[in-house]
Amino acid sequence: MTIPTALPAPTARRVLPVLGTLLAALLCALTFGATPASAHAALTSTDPANGSVVQTAPQRITLRFSEGVLLNADSIRVLDPAGERVEQGGPEHVDGKSDSAAVALRAGLANGTYTVAWQAVSADSHPVAGAFTFSIGAPSKTTVKATATVTEVDPAVEVLYDAGRYAAYAGFVLLVGGCVFAGVCHSSRSVQRIAVGGWITLFASTAALLLLRGAYTSGKGMGNVLDLTLLGDVLATKPGAALLSRLLLLSAAAVFLAVLFGSYAREDDDRTRGERRDVAYGLGIGGTVVAVGLAATWAMAEHASVGIQAWLAMPVDVVHLVAVAVWLGGLAALLATLRSGEPLRRAAVVRFSRLAFASVCALVATGLYQSWRQVGSWDALTGTSYGRWLLVKAGLVIVLVGVAYFSRRWTARLTDGPEPRKTKSARPTAQKVAAAQKVTAAAKGGGSDSAERAAQLARQRAALEKAAGKRQRDADENRSGLRRSVGAEAAVAVVLLAVTTVLTGTQPGRAEAEQQRAASGAAAPAATGPAEVRVPYDTGGTNGRGTARITLDPGRSGRNTLDVAVTDAAGRPVDVPELEVSFTEKAKEIGPLRATLERRSGGRWQATGFQLPMAGEWQLSLTVRTSDIDQVTEIKNVKIN
Repeated sequence: MTIPTALPAPTARRVLPVLGTLLAALLCALTFGATPASAHAALTSTDPANGSVVQTAPQRITLRFSEGVLLNADSIRVLDPAGERVEQGGPEHVDGKSDSAAVALRAGLANGTYTVAWQAVSADSHPVAGAFTFSIGAPSKTTVKATATVTEVDPAVEVLYDAGRYAAYAGFVLLVGGCVFAGVCHSSRSVQRIAVGGWITLFASTAALLLLRGAYTSGKGMGNVLDLTLLGDVLATKPGAALLSRLLLLSAAAVFLAVLFGSYAREDDDRTRGERRDVAYGLGIGGTVVAVGLAATWAMAEHASVGIQAWLAMPVDVVHLVAVAVWLGGLAALLATLRSGEPLRRAAVVRFSRLAFASVCALVATGLYQSWRQVGSWDALTGTSYGRWLLVKAGLVIVLVGVAYFSRRWTARLTDGPEPRKTKSARPTAQKVAAAQKVTAAAKGGGSDSAERAAQLARQRAALEKAAGKRQRDADENRSGLRRSVGAEAAVAVVLLAVTTVLTGTQPGRAEAEQQRAASGAAAPAATGPAEVRVPYDTGGTNGRGTARITLDPGRSGRNTLDVAVTDAAGRPVDVPELEVSFTEKAKEIGPLRATLERRSGGRWQATGFQLPMAGEWQLSLTVRTSDIDQVTEIKNVKIN
């Protein structure tokens, strides 16, 4: 946020050292609080192992993750066959390593099957959870359902939290981009509304995220949003500290906003050119520190802070975020100025065009590095959710650059044209004179009716002046064309920010591939190959007959890829309106475990990372719907090693 001069030199010399010290302290706290890891934690091994049978009761349960995790008092719950908790004390890291968690068990545990439910927060701020079982002596029946032990995020909390994350990005873009536009290109009341609106949005969304985060990571409902205990737990974590630091940085940003659109906006002839230059230099540095600090609250608490080359990824992410804000926030400020109809010189638009071009260059350079770091391979680019969303984002950026090309063409055609000087009033039109005479006559008449009539005439005159200003604005074809193209850019930018928000909550492709390798390496190669089942179905309706070929790869307990291929009676791939697959272990009363299927191509669906907690004879349930009323459920048994 580059902010030009505004304070008198003596005041600036007193204020800037204090603000600089505060901002430097906040940035140091954020910098030294960041720890590298690998994005989105996944359970890689357990002791006892998943589905294993041990002869004597273990003293503790140990979990190993693919990255560091944050723990709370309920991060690990161990339930006996009757569903009673048997852990003793709270969970803790093993030997101080953040990628591990352990909890002690009570002495004298009886034989039977025990269920371990765990939940934690990844080092990149995302909640993760799961469950597995082990047996002491011999397996037994249990009243605990594995799926019921996994704490899920309350849907209302999740929706509000995602909305808050989007609002925070939008607020940052408007705040930083609006201030840069005001300082470098053009300052006006419309630009002030953009920047101040961004500050308010970012402050409100950050405060909301701070309150919602406890319920979001613990799986509790909306009634716990104001729980001070949860808030204290959040503030003790790196994401919570980042949100609190963002609020403190916004307090400093409020001072710069007051300066930029206050004393700096008013011309002060008593200050010499040298004094103004000194203040501009000091506030420019301070504004840059604020912008970098705000961007760092994202970079040091999310994807950039974990994984390979975190020391380089975090500053690259800061540059990426600031470049996005300068470009898209500046677009919003330019659009607001053009729509207001206020005078805007061609030189200001040209300066922003150059600034936007530099921002796009920075975005391309940093975006390529981030894509390589988060995806890592061409297969992950198309074979993971993160890679596909990244392709969508790249496509939107290309569209945005294409629209910007037309904006640059309109900019080249702009001319300043004659503008009324501020020191001279424009000659009143006949309509204005008549309106003024009516207001004067009404005021002389006296009484409440006359006052009301005078106010009404004043509103009419304001409406006429606004309409005249709009006609004058639309009369310039080049400025109208520029306004339309900038409006199109802003519309694409809104969608682009939404996709960016989704990306920050999606597991990176490189991390997903690493976790798959870790999971496959930890599992014993007991199976000879994928488990495959062919399930004929007949819903009874038109074209209701067909076959579903279900493949579970590698067909072992743990992480699997579930592939479903549906063909009609003639063997041709066919899409059906609804398709559901679930697994149930009847003997141990586990399930049904439903797979989240995603359509890959015509007649083919897939679920990656589908977890089966143990080996055994599983009952596969396939539900196929071929019309609004024609539906059937078929059941087959599948052997899992």
